[in-house]
Amino acid sequence: MESEGTFLEGGAMRLIIAYIQPETLMDVKQALFNNGIVKMSVTNALGCAAESGFHEKYRGADVQIDLLKKVRLEVALREENVDKTIDIIISHARTGTADLSGDLGDGKIFILPILDCVRIRTG
Repeated sequence: MESEGTFLEGGAMRLIIAYIQPETLMDVKQALFNNGIVKMSVTNALGCAAESGFHEKYRGADVQIDLLKKVRLEVALREENVDKTIDIIISHARTGTADLSGDLGDGKIFILPILDCVRIRTG
């Protein structure tokens, strides 16, 4: 797809996808805003990993809750801003305080290349 003035003209782009705890979203978002990263998408998500869920009583029955609430944060940015953005997300999404190692279930960050992007308004 050819167009004048493409999204990728200024260099390589990356998509950062971060799954974080819902209670850390506001801190992460504010830290990103403070560092000039203002374009992002946020989606509520359910997932399971090493946390393995918990048991709960519901109407007298024991229920295993396997899918836990997470937030999916997506940020598309130029390659030169990736490391700074990842550091911001890690430092504000990590919940551990004793040894700064974080807690089980703090989340994951995925970095993907963006091959192309088309702005709907301008085609």
